[in-house]
Amino acid sequence: MWKQQMITTERGDFELFTKGSGQPLCVTHLYSEFNKNGNLFANIFTKSATVYLVNLRGCGNSSPQNEEYTLGMDDAVKDLEAIRKSLSIKKWIFAGHSTGGMLALKYATQFPESLVKIIAGGLCASSDYMKDKGSIYCSQNPNNTRLLEILSTLKDRASTADQRRAAGKEWSLMSLYNEDTYDEMIRRPNSGKTVPARLDYFSYEELPTYDLRASLMDVYVEAHIYSGLHDAQCPHHFSKEAAELMPNSTMTTFEYSNHSPFIEEEKEFERFVQDEVFS
Repeated sequence: MWKQQMITTERGDFELFTKGSGQPLCVTHLYSEFNKNGNLFANIFTKSATVYLVNLRGCGNSSPQNEEYTLGMDDAVKDLEAIRKSLSIKKWIFAGHSTGGMLALKYATQFPESLVKIIAGGLCASSDYMKDKGSIYCSQNPNNTRLLEILSTLKDRASTADQRRAAGKEWSLMSLYNEDTYDEMIRRPNSGKTVPARLDYFSYEELPTYDLRASLMDVYVEAHIYSGLHDAQCPHHFSKEAAELMPNSTMTTFEYSNHSPFIEEEKEFERFVQDEVFS
């Protein structure tokens, strides 16, 4: 189990879960809420680092949105900076997957001096993936209609726990290269449920104008970008694009993965972390 703690900062109170030992490493996701079960992505790094798994504003017991602070990326990275300072950490590694990876890119553009390096994957540096037929988020993708129904179920407070669980499973299956991986995945302690308010803010307030591509060319933070070759959420070429834009980056492709290579090719992902990130 992960150790829960509350951190008071100049921007509010934030809930963290810690595990592991070694250099400090922060993990979060733009619209997920974590608990003492930790997270399968974050867990990979506990063998080499002290991992801080952060509930962003509006998640878990962290401070809510208010008139001064929004649920957007800009405020998220400023909140992370406030947390880092309250922990008396000079610099840390930031690791993020999917929209957590997008947040990693944003963090690197705004506070490069606070980062040792970033590890980010399953991402896009712009909203263009929403127009790509290879993404389930594109209206022209054959799975898009059903996905919108799934997201509606997850956000509907009237839906039952069983309905949300079934919807979450179907969403996961759309994003797995080998569906047999799902049974193994759910047997392990994990957390990261969707927080509708944060998902809505990202989808409707930020995503339409999200584009970091021009900024990334001036980011010299060490960046380890990765992607599953068969990623159905943010197709592989978008992660590759971000890596090619950043002057000090590497790109790692997982040949037998969809959106979550840290689950689908766990041993290979662990080797990537050890050989590329902590070597």
